[in-house]
Amino acid sequence: MISLRNLPVTLRVLFSSFLIVVGIGYLMALSYLFLVDIEPHHQEGQGPVEGISAKYHGSIDTRLEAALKGTMADKLTSEERDRVFQWVRDGATADGYSKIEPILTQKCATCHSAQSGMPILPLTSFEDVEKVTTPDTGVSMLQLARVSHIHLFGISMMFVLTGAIFSLSATPIWFRVTVVVIPYLAIIMDIGSWWATKYYDPVFAFIVLIGGAFMGLAMACQILVSLWDMWIAPLTASIRAKPIAIRK
Repeated sequence: MISLRNLPVTLRVLFSSFLIVVGIGYLMALSYLFLVDIEPHHQEGQGPVEGISAKYHGSIDTRLEAALKGTMADKLTSEERDRVFQWVRDGATADGYSKIEPILTQKCATCHSAQSGMPILPLTSFEDVEKVTTPDTGVSMLQLARVSHIHLFGISMMFVLTGAIFSLSATPIWFRVTVVVIPYLAIIMDIGSWWATKYYDPVFAFIVLIGGAFMGLAMACQILVSLWDMWIAPLTASIRAKPIAIRK
């Protein structure tokens, strides 16, 4: 029976190299998701679930309101925040901008300007502020369909390769079948929840996190168990066999 433990060294090196690079790539993907989907919303005072919900479903608050209710809440007095919120609720028009311009100039423009050198949106003109007062409706159906089919094809193929290697491990058959099937269920759970969050209820953002967690755990298990079976298990078996050979 073919198993990872008795494969030629060349194949073990090939499979190990592939698994390590895929693992690093997966960690880079998680880092990218954090920087794009989690960190910007965290700066506005939103948690991961709120950030995912805002990404796919949109948000009742504009970006300006969310920031002033979150991490930027202490920068303005309650009266100043109310004046900004009222301007946004009134349509965030250019005519009414003069009422809140002194507040933004005094309290926000120090950091939110091109001169500050900080990688954040400037708030020094009506055109700048208008960009963060547009209602957020989340990703469009076109964007969602494009990202969904890319992930369905790409991640499925990745797990075919990692799963094929893992299936040659010496773990129990029930364990192998479970770990091979889980990522595909997680993919459907994850991507299906994008659509449910967008068009049904933002509460499905919780399931997006759960699906992503199961996918990551399955990937880690397939990689680590396979590497253990190819290199560590044969080494420990040979070490255990040496005292027996000596006694004989």
